[in-house]
Amino acid sequence: MATAAASRMLVLLLIQLNILFHLSDSPIALAQAPPQQQNSSSKEHHQPALVQSTCNSTSFYDLCIAALAADPSSTTADVPGLCAIAVSAAAANASGTASFLGNASDAAATPDADRALLRTCAGKYAAARDALLAARASLAEQDYDYAFVHVSAAGEYPAVCRTLFRRQQRPSPSRTAAYPPELAKREEALRRLCTITLDIISLVQTQE
Repeated sequence: MATAAASRMLVLLLIQLNILFHLSDSPIALAQAPPQQQNSSSKEHHQPALVQSTCNSTSFYDLCIAALAADPSSTTADVPGLCAIAVSAAAANASGTASFLGNASDAAATPDADRALLRTCAGKYAAARDALLAARASLAEQDYDYAFVHVSAAGEYPAVCRTLFRRQQRPSPSRTAAYPPELAKREEALRRLCTITLDIISLVQTQE
């Protein structure tokens, strides 16, 4: 029993380290760094006024700036274009997490109980990605109400993964699987990106 528990803890640790590796090079991870590491004030001077004013209307200014600046087209985009960039950034986050969790579930060292959990979580992030792709299509058609609904749904899917980790019994009914901290960070990044997108959709609607 102790050996099985140790094996499962090792798998979770590997998941955390791998997610941290994937996050460390991303603009989203940079946007979540402490203020002294972001150097956001110097970056701000290099952003077009429209990007700055648009991000000022969102709930997470620094993350908005980082997400939009990662796409070179943001320098010439209008507000609907910036909205499309934001939703694409959220979709990339969801897609990357879905792929990683899918790969982790197929790893030879992953216990069977963890395989099912990781596959389910991968499915939830894939559903979030699909909702965001549907939102992008709605934005292209200027159907902002449907885009808003799709993005709102995308922000909720990963919460199911957190709940499943809490419910997973390991190794006895009195103990549950720990939710990997770095997966929690990825979930929070997606939630914030979806919130930013919703804020920009609302901004577009007020301008029309």
